[in-house]
Amino acid sequence: MPDIVLHLAVSALYGGLALHFWRTRWRDGAPSNGGMAPWERAALLAPLALHAWLLHLDLVAPDQPRFGFGQALSVMLWLAAVIYWVESLFYNLDGMQPLVLPLAALSVPLPGMFPGIAIAHAASMQFKLHLILGMAAYSVFTIAMLHALLMALAERSLHRNLSAQSGLGPRSGPLAGPLAGLPPLLTLERLLFRLIGLAFVLLTLTLATGLLFSESLFGRALRFDHKTLFALLSWLSFAILLIGRYAYGWRGRTALRFTLLGFVMLLLAYVGSRFVLEVILGRA
Repeated sequence: MPDIVLHLAVSALYGGLALHFWRTRWRDGAPSNGGMAPWERAALLAPLALHAWLLHLDLVAPDQPRFGFGQALSVMLWLAAVIYWVESLFYNLDGMQPLVLPLAALSVPLPGMFPGIAIAHAASMQFKLHLILGMAAYSVFTIAMLHALLMALAERSLHRNLSAQSGLGPRSGPLAGPLAGLPPLLTLERLLFRLIGLAFVLLTLTLATGLLFSESLFGRALRFDHKTLFALLSWLSFAILLIGRYAYGWRGRTALRFTLLGFVMLLLAYVGSRFVLEVILGRA
């Protein structure tokens, strides 16, 4: 069976589960206060395991591994889905599945469609450490971004429903549908900043290892190019957000704006530049 068919099959599994969660959580509007059912949690493990196997075939098994924007997105969104699965063991985050799973589904076929470039330093432990830290930072920031969007939806729904209930008549719950089963907004906010703090540490270590290992890996000191610029701008955005959070109590829309800004800068640092080179310009 051709590799692309395997990639599409795993993508279809993610897509089928995304459709199920959208129909049972969002379209029908029924709250799910108990989180995922045991069979749903088990079913989600199937595409996660198969996706991991495909990543092994793409990145580990070949004698000459290749890496580009497709591989980066596939790894990033697989890790994000894994982080969500583990996180959902401790918090009821029903409603996030239709945000995470379609992105994972879109990412699976990308390595088969865009082969990327050969990794010249694939055997180097320094390079592996730098790559693992970078992908982990991308993934945790992805989950943080989805958390921020879910919080924004919940906060908007809360304000809209409270405004609608300001007149006479019986009061219903402030949140409806899948948002009704979410933890309180303050709990979600604390969780969001824990994720951002962890991702910020990972990003800092990624930049530090790139600086330390640049000469031994690439034969030259770290160059100040567009990738370095966007990575530093992302780091600065999240640093300002964390300082503002703990020094001035920033939250809500301010947190969402800085999270979005930092995430976009981070995407442009590697994934965006590789997309332009590989897809738009057709250069490896």
